[in-house]
Amino acid sequence: MDLGIQGKWALVCAASKGLGKGCAQALVSEGVNVVITARGQEALDATAAELRALNPAVQVVAVAGDITTTEGRAAALAACPQVDILVNNAGGPPPGDFRDWDREAWIKAVDANMLTPIELIKATVDGMAERGFGRIVNITSGAVKAPIDILGLSNGARSGLTGFIAGLARQKRLASANVTINNLLPGYFDTDRVRSTSAATAAKTGKTTQEVIDARRTSIPAQRLGTSDEFGRTCAFLCSAHAGYITGQNLLTDGGAYPGTF
Repeated sequence: MDLGIQGKWALVCAASKGLGKGCAQALVSEGVNVVITARGQEALDATAAELRALNPAVQVVAVAGDITTTEGRAAALAACPQVDILVNNAGGPPPGDFRDWDREAWIKAVDANMLTPIELIKATVDGMAERGFGRIVNITSGAVKAPIDILGLSNGARSGLTGFIAGLARQKRLASANVTINNLLPGYFDTDRVRSTSAATAAKTGKTTQEVIDARRTSIPAQRLGTSDEFGRTCAFLCSAHAGYITGQNLLTDGGAYPGTF
């Protein structure tokens, strides 16, 4: 299927590895020019080289920096001629017990996983509406729908973003201008993030990290962890010309792990 987005420009955050990288790869495969961001210069440059090799016909711009800062956002936005597609993503806050988190820890989590996406949306959404096309995908977490006890910082910050998006996406001046805003809620994917949270669980239970991962894998109906490639392709479809009637939605990608009807 031709997704109808060849030649568009996308800003993909936290794209040097994991789910963000998967999204960048899928968009580049569809002929989308990308600006990718991450804090680590070396990993970001390596990913940029991979993307250029994947599709030499597109432009790939790598901007190293912290997207959760004003300066980091300004640098990423300045590198993108226009943002037709925005993929919001940032590393999740550390797991732990809420009794151990002070105000600074909460503010840092909210700043990274709620306020940063909102600031990027604010900087780009009106231009999208004026041009008559815009796709915004926020990578949040399956924990928004089924909270995980040790991820309280993430549960809270990402749920705040979800509530904000529920209202913004339904503004008629945006939806009627072919601007969609949706959230992708990943379950267990084979990423560094899942391995770090699994290690935290292992430390509490006396199991090995691999034992924790295996237990999670067998609890998933699909009997496996997801891959960043398939996650990226789901993201690319939401960014496509064919997804203009999908907005304000929370798409859970978890191999069937969530047991509810809604």
